[in-house]
Amino acid sequence: MLNLIQIESGFTTQQAEVIVSALIKIMEANMDIVYKDMVTKMQQKIKLELHRLKQQVMDEVIKVRTDTKLDFNLEKSRVKELHAQQDRAVTQTDRKIDTEVAGLKTMLESHKLDNIKYLAGSVFTCLTVALGFYRLWI
Repeated sequence: MLNLIQIESGFTTQQAEVIVSALIKIMEANMDIVYKDMVTKMQQKIKLELHRLKQQVMDEVIKVRTDTKLDFNLEKSRVKELHAQQDRAVTQTDRKIDTEVAGLKTMLESHKLDNIKYLAGSVFTCLTVALGFYRLWI
């Protein structure tokens, strides 16, 4: 490149060297600027992609939280309904037991009264027979 500048432009060797070194410095500076721009653009792209991914993750987290809350509330209502059904069944069973106990008490009282009637009848019969024998023998 040095010879090309000397021959075509008519510069001396020293002038050509200065021009070439200046051109090299300018090219290096331009390359640094281009490289920095490329890095900055890549960083911006990466930051944008990172922001987009963060947003997607946040959206998914919100969706999962919402779904979890909904599932939790549905399960909670289902458990409450099951509890209410069991309470109704227990209450109904208690009523049946109370009814059966009342029926058994009534039946027991009825049998007790029957036993008292039969006992009284038996006692009076025995007393009548005993009095009859007593009268016959006296």
